[in-house]
Amino acid sequence: MRIIISPAKKMKEDLDTLEYSNVPLFLEKTQRIMEVLKGMDYDALKALWKCNDQIAKLNEERLCHMNLERNLTPAILSYEGIQYQYMAPAVFETEAYHYIEEHLRILSGFYGMLKPFDGVTPYRLEMQAKLSVDGHKNLYAYWGEQIARQLLSETECIVNLASKEYSKCIEPYLTDDIQFVTCVFGEVIDGKVKEKGTYAKMARGEMVRFMAEHQIQKIEEIKAFNRLGYCFEETYSSEKIYTFIK
Repeated sequence: MRIIISPAKKMKEDLDTLEYSNVPLFLEKTQRIMEVLKGMDYDALKALWKCNDQIAKLNEERLCHMNLERNLTPAILSYEGIQYQYMAPAVFETEAYHYIEEHLRILSGFYGMLKPFDGVTPYRLEMQAKLSVDGHKNLYAYWGEQIARQLLSETECIVNLASKEYSKCIEPYLTDDIQFVTCVFGEVIDGKVKEKGTYAKMARGEMVRFMAEHQIQKIEEIKAFNRLGYCFEETYSSEKIYTFIK
């Protein structure tokens, strides 16, 4: 079983808490993306990143001094978004770290796919960013089926906790023998399940923590998730969608 999650826009460097264990698998392809980004001027980068001047200047400075092999932070500690705050990996026990290293995969427009203890450097690049690399019109085309091929070589059972922006890297390449279950965290409004972005991110982080703490090995076991007021609801679920209602 593998769990897929999205990265976060906000990142930090942490060289003290834990050491990284490996470099990312697709580092050569990441190197090409970095070279393309370094060849862009400030205005083009700001437009690509869709951010304000403060964030753009920070990330331009990071890009200027970027080195993919030095001063690296374990990926799981580098991302700072809401999902990662609620996952709280910095306070995991040893068994939980072992669990996520085996089961958790972070999808990334810059790195492709990461294991939790792969060493990364802070970057800003969404998968849906309109960046042309080596003749490919965008990052989806640049990565192609490579991310999915690697993931599917590891497992035939996937828990999808990623946003649609990132699960799009995997879903087109699924075959009938793959069990792919998307978790939905929402509320029932007028008879329909509605997800709210912030709450869903919180719940995705809590789900990873729940799975790590309970050493979940079978996908059906995640139906016991009951944090942040969410509980599994059979009525709104199917073989491919597990719905948790607040």
